Amino acid sequence: MFKITLLTVGNLKERHWQEAQAEYLRRLSPFAKVDVIEVAAEPFGGSVTADQAMRTEGERLMKRLPKDAAIIALERTGKRLSSVEFAYLLKDEGGSGTHLVFVIGGTAGLDPAFLAKSRTKISLSPMTFTHEMARVFLLEQVYRAMTILSKKPYHY
Repeated sequence: MFKITLLTVGNLKERHWQEAQAEYLRRLSPFAKVDVIEVAAEPFGGSVTADQAMRTEGERLMKRLPKDAAIIALERTGKRLSSVEFAYLLKDEGGSGTHLVFVIGGTAGLDPAFLAKSRTKISLSPMTFTHEMARVFLLEQVYRAMTILSKKPYHY
């Protein structure tokens, strides 16, 4: 069974995102133990720059990283993968029991110092999504990956 953590900046405020997350966490339960850890977003504007906010959020994320985990950062310039390629990335990185940690940054993105510690950087799309959308899209793709690896009919 896979061990996966979603480490995210910000929380899900709207009920529809909370319900979507709960649905995918339920669907994933036969395949993986999935935890969601949220850290506070750092507002910026005025005297706080986007870089300062990213640094502060990066420090918060670092404190919550599980030890010996493979860090996979969601980054707009990261590698774009098909669903099948993503499934095999999960198998290669976490199939032997390695704890996978997916990291979703805040409004300004992820701190470059934090990104430097990431094993892999992936992009969900060349488009930009809210962190709520990114979280639900990622959970759906993790579920899809598990069904691909288990040869279940969801993907086909």
